[in-house]
Amino acid sequence: MNYPYWDVPHLGSGWVIGLIAIYHVMISHFAVGGGLYLPVAERKALREGRQDWMERLRKHSKFFLVLTGVFGAVSGVGIWFAIGLANPEATSALIHNFVFGWAMEWVFFIVELSTAAVYYYTWDRVSPELHLKIGWVYAIASFFTLFIINGILAFMLMPGDSWLAVAGTGHEATRFWQAFFNPTYWPNLMMRTLVCTSLAGIWALVSYSRIDGDKFPELKTELIRWSAKWLVPSFALLPVALGWYLWTVPESQRVLLSLGINTIGTGAFTQVTRTALIIVMTSATIVGVVYFMAWRFPREFNFGHACAVLVLGLMATASGEGAREMLRKPYVIGHYMYSNGVRVERADTPEKRAQSYLAHSLWVDQRPGANTNLAVGEAMFRGECGSCHTRDGYRSMKGFMAERNREAIGSFLGILHEYSTNSTYRAYMPPLVGTTNEIQALGDYLASLKGTNVPVAKTVVEPAAKTLAENR
Repeated sequence: MNYPYWDVPHLGSGWVIGLIAIYHVMISHFAVGGGLYLPVAERKALREGRQDWMERLRKHSKFFLVLTGVFGAVSGVGIWFAIGLANPEATSALIHNFVFGWAMEWVFFIVELSTAAVYYYTWDRVSPELHLKIGWVYAIASFFTLFIINGILAFMLMPGDSWLAVAGTGHEATRFWQAFFNPTYWPNLMMRTLVCTSLAGIWALVSYSRIDGDKFPELKTELIRWSAKWLVPSFALLPVALGWYLWTVPESQRVLLSLGINTIGTGAFTQVTRTALIIVMTSATIVGVVYFMAWRFPREFNFGHACAVLVLGLMATASGEGAREMLRKPYVIGHYMYSNGVRVERADTPEKRAQSYLAHSLWVDQRPGANTNLAVGEAMFRGECGSCHTRDGYRSMKGFMAERNREAIGSFLGILHEYSTNSTYRAYMPPLVGTTNEIQALGDYLASLKGTNVPVAKTVVEPAAKTLAENR
């Protein structure tokens, strides 16, 4: 535990990231898709001499600028704060390995923000040809932000054998491009690009739904139907992209999906499967709503209908991001770092797993006599369990341990500590690292969450911890 622990009661730090990320993805992907939508629509309006389209596009570009330039940028900063607090070990690894990539992304992001503002404020102030070129510059810059971020996000699922071969040696940066263009890069990029085009159409429907269909029946019909067409590529090609993506996902991670399918009626670990079903159902519902309400009756398509489509899009996007996160289990960086920040090389043998987890932590009170049994157990919980579980909220340890007595809790921890290849838990939970005393203290702490009487005065500070305390 090289960093302090961020305790988010009931909700958990992972959900803080998730809630910000879902909100951010809906806007950031719109920033990419909408960046393409605007110059394509403007080009069409210029070629056909449609001044009425140009007026509506001008209003839509203002909505686009405010939503992406303000709310999108702020939520992006929020993600940085959240991931740095929730999983600093993984964030540090990403920064060290992709510092050049982050620098490139920030350059494109500055160009993106600048051209978005220039695009809106130069309506009728520069020639139509120049204004259109500004729009294309924005579209290219925004796509390259996706191009770069996609490489880093895809890396977290499957870094690739080339990068893993040098991981932990200090030479990881020599495999920058191999890590960036990892095995899942291209199918992941295809899926995200399709989502971007869909969100461009969905947000446009929100914008144009406010047009008075009685006063401007022809204009509203044309804009609503033209925007609805932006959803067609996504729903036609996403199954292909998803199949390609799953084909490139490591077999060890596909086990989570197959486990969910095989145990769907037993209540076992089926989150990935359930999430996949939500994606399918919400996507199909979006198709139905857009066709029967937007395409067939565009004049009657109102703001409420558009918001319903937007909420369905939010559910589909959230489910997709959630499924991607869950497919990484038990890792936060595939086959390199577990979800609790413990590196694979730190726990790949029984001897290494038996070493002290807390002995060299700067964030545990190392003074002799300061660590009671429950205090050490709580520190173990925070470091090894807290990234995925809360005490009494989301994935509550109190709830999970409710049916187990102290002996059963100890047996469960023993399974995680042994981490045998035939253990079902191995598919989605990291191994437990620690000495016998530390694991005993963790078991006592978990038992105490449900009110079980356990010893509270026993001191279990390891000799290595005492040595460290004396040298500080």
